[in-house]
Amino acid sequence: MRKLIFTLSVLFIAFSLTAQQKSKKQKNDHWKNGGFISLNAGQGGGRNWAPGAERFSFQGSAMFNYFANYKKDKHSLENEVDLAYGMVNTTSGGIRKSQDKIDVLSKYGYAISDKVKIGGWFNLRTQFSDGFDYSESPRRRISGIMAPGYITLAPGFEWIPCKSGNLTIFATPVMARMVVVTNRPYSYNYQGGVKPDGSNERSLADKYGIDPERQVDGQVGAMASIGYKKTELIKNVDLRTRIDFFTDYIDKEPWNVDVFLNSLLTMKVNNWLQVTYSFSLIYDDNQKQFGPLKNKAEAQMNSMLGVGLCTNF
Repeated sequence: MRKLIFTLSVLFIAFSLTAQQKSKKQKNDHWKNGGFISLNAGQGGGRNWAPGAERFSFQGSAMFNYFANYKKDKHSLENEVDLAYGMVNTTSGGIRKSQDKIDVLSKYGYAISDKVKIGGWFNLRTQFSDGFDYSESPRRRISGIMAPGYITLAPGFEWIPCKSGNLTIFATPVMARMVVVTNRPYSYNYQGGVKPDGSNERSLADKYGIDPERQVDGQVGAMASIGYKKTELIKNVDLRTRIDFFTDYIDKEPWNVDVFLNSLLTMKVNNWLQVTYSFSLIYDDNQKQFGPLKNKAEAQMNSMLGVGLCTNF
């Protein structure tokens, strides 16, 4: 399943790039394309520094964002790929991951009025590489590529309350979501999942509320997504944010709402230099691997501030 999903994602990106090339050749084309690539780096260190400092630290990250949108008459198709990856190397901790994101979104809409569309939504969320909990020894693997992976398919309607189109609200009373852990779903630290004290480990899939033998949890519920995009929020500053809400009708506690928030603020210094700040938040009641006993859900937050080279296309 991992290979299939990533093949589809690659084809999606290739399709978008092809559309971009065509849009340059056709005067009356209905495609609009664009995006940016950003490379950020930072270094620090200290020696005999009484306030305390790592002897050496280096941080690097890369961001890629690309959109390909189509509009003709009452039909519209919005596609976006949002990728990010970062690493940090410190004297005391070694090399660790600081950011990891794959987010592919596609929306189709048919306008029934100036402010309302009906259509569909597809979203894939996962990450590039393994993530670890370093508070345990040996370190414990807590995530990986398609572990978990979230695949959402939803019919619904979209409301555009402002003439500018900056704010959009997509909602549906019935949608389908698959949560998968197909990459080493058991992933025990100890042989056979038996700890030295004789107790049993929880499998990786179980920490996401998924049966490791099935590796997939099908969910049916309601969803709402609020998106906001604003270029020139102030001079040379752009803001893009999206927050998704999901509740599972099949769950024993459907009032526990899953939340996914993704925001990106970009501040252009000149044609090649840019400051970026990203913030992500996830809350999923089925991800019970936090807290002192590693058996409860918590809000997950990740942020990254970077200054580096950036090119727009």
